[in-house]
Amino acid sequence: MPSIRISLPAQTLTLLDDAGGTLRTYSVSTAKNGPGERRGSHCTPRGRHVVRARIGAGAPPNTVFVGRRPTGEVWSPELAARHPGRDWILTRILWLSGCEPGFNRLGDVDTMRRYVYIHGTPDSMPMGVPGSIGCVRMRNADIIELFDLVAPRTPVAILDR
Repeated sequence: MPSIRISLPAQTLTLLDDAGGTLRTYSVSTAKNGPGERRGSHCTPRGRHVVRARIGAGAPPNTVFVGRRPTGEVWSPELAARHPGRDWILTRILWLSGCEPGFNRLGDVDTMRRYVYIHGTPDSMPMGVPGSIGCVRMRNADIIELFDLVAPRTPVAILDR
């Protein structure tokens, strides 16, 4: 099974094969507030995770999701202008679940209950620099490609080194 490694300092997501070799590397954008596990921190959680759910298979690029459901909207600059400040979750969602009780699982550090995803974002958003409110943002073409290459339970390591 492939695995995912996310480097917070490098702002990259790497898809690895069974032997640890690099299959793909993508530029991403993680939390503007940096690393952290606490609910309400708007930080990206570190440590071992798994892909708990894959949401949005077959949805057109730029499909808008709210509460993990498509809204019927397709992101456009005009839609964005009508909703300034909205945190756009687009195209596909890989919902993460922590694997380390007390660090990123259960209680007030639970990644899944914090609704932390790997997801698409408007292609106008910068990649390679922190900017999210906790999630891992990707270009829409990149999240479509990654989504098609991973299965539920795919291991995800989020590293701050």
